This record gives sequence, structure tokens and C-alpha cells, in this order.
Amino acid sequence: MLSASRMETAYATCCLCDALCGLTVQHEDGKVVAVRGQPDDVFSRGYICPKGVALPDVMNDPDRVRRPLRRTKDGFVEVPWEQALDDIATRLGGAQDAGGKDAVAVYIGNPTAHSYSATLFAVPLVGVLGTRNVYSSNSLDSAPRQLVSYLMYGARTILPIPDLDRTDLLLVLGANPMVSNGSVMTAPDCRGRLRALRERGGRLIVVDPRRTETADVADQHVFIRPGADAFLLLGMLHTIFAEKLARPGRMRAHCDDLERVGALVGPYPAERVAGVTGIDADTLRGLARTFASAEKAACYGRMGTCAQELGSVVTWLIDLLHLVTGNFDREGGAMFPRPAVDLSAGAALLGQSGSYDRYRSRVAGLPEVNGELPVATLPDEIETPGPGQVRAMLLHAGNPVLSAPNGRRMERALSSLELLVAIDLYVNETTRLAHYILPPAFGLEHDHYGLIFHAVAVRNTTKYSRAVVPPPEDVREDWRILLELATRVLGRRGALGRFASNAMRAALGRLGARGVLDALLRVGPHGQRPGKRGLTLDALADIPQGIDLGPLEPRLPGVLRTRNKRIRAVPAALVADLARVARVLTEHEERIGRGQLSLIGRRHLLSNNSWMHNTKRLVRGRERCTLLIHPDDARAAGVADGGRVSIASRVGSVDAIAEISAAMMPGTVSLPHGFGHGLTGVSLRVASERPGVSVNDVTDDSRMDTLSGTSALNGVPVTVRARP
Repeated sequence: MLSASRMETAYATCCLCDALCGLTVQHEDGKVVAVRGQPDDVFSRGYICPKGVALPDVMNDPDRVRRPLRRTKDGFVEVPWEQALDDIATRLGGAQDAGGKDAVAVYIGNPTAHSYSATLFAVPLVGVLGTRNVYSSNSLDSAPRQLVSYLMYGARTILPIPDLDRTDLLLVLGANPMVSNGSVMTAPDCRGRLRALRERGGRLIVVDPRRTETADVADQHVFIRPGADAFLLLGMLHTIFAEKLARPGRMRAHCDDLERVGALVGPYPAERVAGVTGIDADTLRGLARTFASAEKAACYGRMGTCAQELGSVVTWLIDLLHLVTGNFDREGGAMFPRPAVDLSAGAALLGQSGSYDRYRSRVAGLPEVNGELPVATLPDEIETPGPGQVRAMLLHAGNPVLSAPNGRRMERALSSLELLVAIDLYVNETTRLAHYILPPAFGLEHDHYGLIFHAVAVRNTTKYSRAVVPPPEDVREDWRILLELATRVLGRRGALGRFASNAMRAALGRLGARGVLDALLRVGPHGQRPGKRGLTLDALADIPQGIDLGPLEPRLPGVLRTRNKRIRAVPAALVADLARVARVLTEHEERIGRGQLSLIGRRHLLSNNSWMHNTKRLVRGRERCTLLIHPDDARAAGVADGGRVSIASRVGSVDAIAEISAAMMPGTVSLPHGFGHGLTGVSLRVASERPGVSVNDVTDDSRMDTLSGTSALNGVPVTVRARP
């Protein structure tokens, strides 16, 4: 007699974004049935967004890849794992034998950061390949933050985070935490946290070219022209010094050269930057006075401040704003979390604290940042013949055809590779070009630890959740796929390579991702000590709602990794880049004079980059891939609400539906990112019904923050005209 199936309940953590929301999961017969918020979670306290509820939709998606696929002239066919892995390793090795180590490139997408096992085991694979051609989504969204941290604090992983739950004033630049829940500022239920800020008498000020969802709940919203954040901050700092509002306090004792800041910002009074920012001088000075006079103030900048031409300078100026007003490393200001796994200490031990400009890209001469080259130059490296030309590529959880600038050129370049291997869930806009697709476990099919996101959280917590259900039969976990590729590539390098391969497989294979994580917890700041019982993975696994480790606390100078344990307030590379700031100011003024429109992106609470659009519950309702345009600009271009428009830039054009909205600053238009699913060969049935267009088909790959190599995805000069 067959036993009846039984519904079970488990507790887990959402893996879709930075927020680390706790989940209550109902599952039956190895299949997740329903997901809701976990009210006892120490951090998210029951909050969950619609994407978390839709996790089972992705896991059970009939379009999901469940066995290794090999592309043939007749389409993709299923192949056994061992056959796929052996052929891939042979062809990767052959590419390097023929063209040198740099003939193989690695691309690491945004979702990699949400898998601690992929994050950890990508390191040995990249090490085995030994290539300089390493790329990631960092140069599309966060390289300026990491570079500035390396230059100022001695490590790319030392990231100052707004003490959101205790600040009196939050100034938001180029970010929309009501939708992102705090990208690089882990803060589940940002709506509730911002409401609490105002209820305790604090203020929320948003400076953005669009009246975003966050601006809608703010005390004050100020429009700013795209890409003008550096001039806003320079004007604010000028006011603070001119009006003697600087109060660095104890920061004087922790900084080198802080006294130079006043002179550096001297050429940028409010009157000079008012025109280019679109903010009148009185309002700009008022922002500076408000921030400087607040008891506890924090400034939060994100995608809008990073993905622009002056991203590194803007990030530096945000940190200087905190330093000169005394809002650094203190309650309510910008502080450093103390996570259970100390990434900065671990990186230091492994010699991975960061690097800058050790070498440059072969074709465009762009500097490496933390061992990576800018994604914008990847097509150059594929298409340009010569020693070091990229002939093969490994892609983990990325979709650069939609996420990188000049996506059509990226598509052409990737389609010319001798070998493209993708580790991914879907046959999407990029993986349809792959020779092999290897399917990884996803979501609640593997364990979860927020390795990176605990390190940027607004409160110190730690949490580990076991897998809830097994993955599909022929699907493997990320770390196993990455380890198998690394050992197979190594094993074909003669007797010594075979020995090293066997040693790596024995050591890392025996430890596994769990073993490595357990070791990191044990040596971390809350780990085991003589005479003290500290954190272990087994102990943490028994408390799936997590452990509250307390609020953020001052950490200077101990957190610093500079040689003298002091902050480099004015790094030479950033000071030198101020010359480019002056040139960009002139360029912006000329563009304003020509009346040219600037294009910015936007995201939606129901979207997660490009890969949540195949879930019906997340795409139903009104069309979201629309061009937002101010009434004045629509009138000038003869554009009607709901009419079709053409958006054109130097690199291409797309057509979209116009949505006239006073939420846009005049002169600025907005398209959401992550769309463009109508390409031939994409196997996403739901997404293909409402494909939209890719904003990055008009994003100019020549525009970037040349200091960090980050693509300028915002502030793209475009023309808009009505379509018949």
C-alpha cells in the first residue's frame, strides 16, 4: 500500500536579491508548493516581496534547462555530464594551447553573488585558467565602490554602509531602495525602515532625475540631471567648507590629508554647478546645510551614482561628505558591519584585498580593477586578432547580451567564439549562443548563506538555511560544476597537472562548499576561540531564523587594511581624475545647450535583471517596458501617450511605447533594463509574449568611468521621435 504524501514546512532564505528575507516554505513530495514570509526571522521580520513568492515558479518552470545541452546545427541536444565536461575541458585547454592563457575569458554574472558556493568555487577555476580576461557584472554596477574602498581603506571589501535604522537624515542619490530593498545596503523591508525613520522624527531626501517610488515617500525630492551627481556633491562640499560647517571630529585622527579637501572642492561653488545639475544654488546650499547640521546623517548612492562617467569620483565624494561632517564610523552615519564571515580579513589572508592598474586590456588599454577588466571592452578582445585574442569563454549566471552596453555588438562578438560555455537555468538571449549549457541547482534546491550581503547589511546578523527540496535529477550544484571544470582543465597539463588535479578534487571535493563555509565561520569574528564556544555551521543550521549579532558599531582603525591603519582621504588616482571632472562639466553644459535628451534605466519590484520575466505572476498587468518622458519633451517631439517612439543613440535604436509622466525631469527619459526577449532562439515562452526592448541596445559602449572601467548606463545622449 502506498503511503499518502504529506505537506511539510521548512524555513529558508530568499536568494534573489541582497535583502536576505526569511521564508516559510511549504513543500510536498520534493516540490515547493508555496512560499511566504518568515515572521520570526531576526532581520526581515516576516517581510517578503513578490519575487520571493514566485521562487517556486522559477524552480518548476517547464522552460528551465534540466540536463546539459550541446548546440548542434539542428539545435540543442541533451548530453551526459561526463561527456560535456570532458569535451569542454579539452576545448578550453586547446584554446589556451593555441592562443595562450588569455585566449579563454571568464564572465561572472550578478546571480553568482547570491550563491555562496559559486562565489567561493569560482576562485580556484579562475586561478587554474590563469587568464587576465576576467569580467563580471561589477563593471556594470559596482566597480567604483570597490575601487574607492581599495584606494581609501586598503581593501575592496571594506564598504561603508548607512546605519539606516538609527540615522536622523538619509540622503539618497541615484538609488531606489523601495524597489531594490537596499542594493549594497542589505535592508529587508526598506519601506518599513524608511517609515520608521520618519516616525522617529528623521528626514528622507531623494535626489534623482525621476520621482521614484522612494521619492514618493520622501520628505523632499530634488530633480537632478543624469550624471551630474559629482557636481552636486562638489557644490555641497564647497558650501560646507565656505560656511565653516565642517566637523570631522575624531576623523582627523584617522585620516591622512583630510585638510586638502577644502582646496580640492574650491573651484565648484553652488553657482557654478547649478546649471549643469539643474538644481538652483539656494537649494543646493540648503542640502549641504541640512546634511551638515543633522545630528546623525547618512548618504546612500547606488546604481545611478556608479554606472555613470564619474562613478568613482562620486563614490569618493560621498565618503568625503561623511568624513568632513563627522558622520563616518559612528551611530546613524556610514558604518562598517562586522559579519560572521569577515571578507576583508579573509581576502587579506589570500592576497585578494584588491588591486588596481596592474595590467591593462589588450585593445582599449583599460585598467584592471581587482583582477577584472571592464565588460565594455570584451567585444574588443574577442573581435581583434593577435596574441591574447579571446577564443573561448566560460559564462556563469550572466546575460551580457541584455546587460552590457551596445548589446548588439556583444551578441555578434559572442556568436563568433570557438567555444562558449554557460552555466545557467535557461536558453536566454546570451546562452542561446552557447555551445554548451550546464544546468545548476537553484533557489531552495541548495543551501544558502548570504556571504556577501551580510557584509553590507544595516544590522549585524547571520543566517544559514539548508536545502528544502532536492534539485531535478540531472542538475548539479554550482560548486560541483566549477570544481569539475577546474580539475579537468588542470588534469590535462601533464603528470604534474594530473597530480594537482587529484589533490584539488580530494581536498575541495571532500570539504565541499559547506566545509569551506564552516571554516570561514570558525575563524571569523564570532567564531570559536580558546575557552569560548563560537559560531559553527552546524549550530547556525539549527537556527534557520538567524542570529542577531547586534547593531553596527564603530570599527576604526581596526577595520582598515592600509599599511599605516589610516584612511587615505585624497588618493592620488582620484585627485588626478578631477581634471576629467572639469572636462565632463563642459560636455554636460554643451549637451544642455543643444537640448539633447538623456536616457536613464529603471527597475521594478517584480523584476530581477533579465531572468524573472518568464514567471506569469510577475509579468501580468500593464506593460512595463515603456519610455517615460516628461510632457514638455513629449510635446516637443510630437509624442502621444501610448504612441510608439524611436529612441536612438550613437550605437543603435529601439522602438517602445511612450508613457508621458511628470515623474520625469524635463530633458530626461527612462527605459527599464532587463527586457529584449524577442530574439530568435530564446526559449522563454512567457517572456517572449511580452518581450519589450533592451535599453542596452542604445547604451553607448564608449561612454564609461575611465578610472574604474564601469559602463555609463545612465545619462546616455539620445534622440526621441514619434513613430507612425
